[in-house]
Amino acid sequence: MSNLEDLYREIILDHYRSPRNRGELASPPAQRVEGFNPLCGDEIVVYLNVEDDVLVDIKLTGQGCSISQASSSMMSSAVKGKSLAQVREAITSFKQLMTVHATALQENGQPVEADLRALGELAALQGVVKFPVRIKCATLAWNTLSQGLDDLS
Repeated sequence: MSNLEDLYREIILDHYRSPRNRGELASPPAQRVEGFNPLCGDEIVVYLNVEDDVLVDIKLTGQGCSISQASSSMMSSAVKGKSLAQVREAITSFKQLMTVHATALQENGQPVEADLRALGELAALQGVVKFPVRIKCATLAWNTLSQGLDDLS
């Protein structure tokens, strides 16, 4: 196993064991949106506090596998304090990581790394694409966040 894979595994385990932004926000002003993966039972509740088109605060509750919970923690850290446009960009980039970019290869057959570096810690989840049934685990929080943003409109 490569050093990079070891690092990615440690990042995922760190977010699973010590999740960021765990808890609830008072509602209102916070919006509450629930996500559920019926295939495996993963659950996530995302609380959003948006002011002047900025995601001022985000909190999470729920339960599930290490991938879904680590991904939700990493997501909350990546989007908290960002403009809604930046949050939507992050959602798009992460979903691309789980699909297009994850399968893109250079001419020498190596994965494309440039896009992954731009994602920071989220790149640790790139290995999930090797296990298609786990992609829904990794994207659950992201899809729930997207739904919450759509509900704001």
